[in-house]
Amino acid sequence: MALRSTASGPPRASWGWALAGAAIGLVVAMVLYAPARWLSGTVRDATGERLILDDASGTIWTGSAQLVLTGGAGSTAAAALPTRIEWRMRPRWDGFTAQLQTACCTQAPVEIRLQPRWGGARITVADSQAQVPAALLVGLGTPWNTLQLDGDLQLGTQGLSVEWIEGRLSVAGQAELKAQRLSSRLSTLRPMGSYRITVTGGSAPTLQLQTLEGALQLSGSGQWVGSRLRFSGVATAAPEREDALSNLLNIIGRRSGARSIITLG
Repeated sequence: MALRSTASGPPRASWGWALAGAAIGLVVAMVLYAPARWLSGTVRDATGERLILDDASGTIWTGSAQLVLTGGAGSTAAAALPTRIEWRMRPRWDGFTAQLQTACCTQAPVEIRLQPRWGGARITVADSQAQVPAALLVGLGTPWNTLQLDGDLQLGTQGLSVEWIEGRLSVAGQAELKAQRLSSRLSTLRPMGSYRITVTGGSAPTLQLQTLEGALQLSGSGQWVGSRLRFSGVATAAPEREDALSNLLNIIGRRSGARSIITLG
């Protein structure tokens, strides 16, 4: 009786494991080397096209881009930071951590932690300092493209965290913005003054505006109700500078004699 020979070959299970391994490797490679433009698209959509990472290069984990502020979808207003922003992002068991820096505006990387929540997210900012040109605000559109401010904006944070849950805003810690030596195309007076805005967290986060120095005097206070800021303030000019600041006072609020009443929300 003749014996029938059988061809030897790998069992089907081996092929299955090989294909599974290749698929896992492909997924891991896509995650590790996902291009930075994917992050750019996510940021654009999440901010309603108000924040754009233009000309992004590298990966979503380590990359750089030109940071551009705009007035949102359909707006022609745009302004970019003088230098590219660089990031380094890493996953955590409860979210992500990112380090951001740019040569023009940060002396040390700014560390941010993002923790997704059901129906929202929590962002925690490590205590940090940053400085950007006030001209960057032009990119946000009205009224900033009318004011065309010049000067320096210095931002500092202490224990700051912001949480959005189902449209409700919760803030802890403090953020302070100093606007130094501001000027505007609407006034011949240069500079008009320096100012401080302080945001303090709590059950009802508050905002305080005060003048540090200058002929243009600004003051006011506000409070967040849900996710909306309600603010009321007053702008006045030093008596000897009323003519130089009259145009600006007419634009930034509702004129009432020598004062301009500022309301938001």
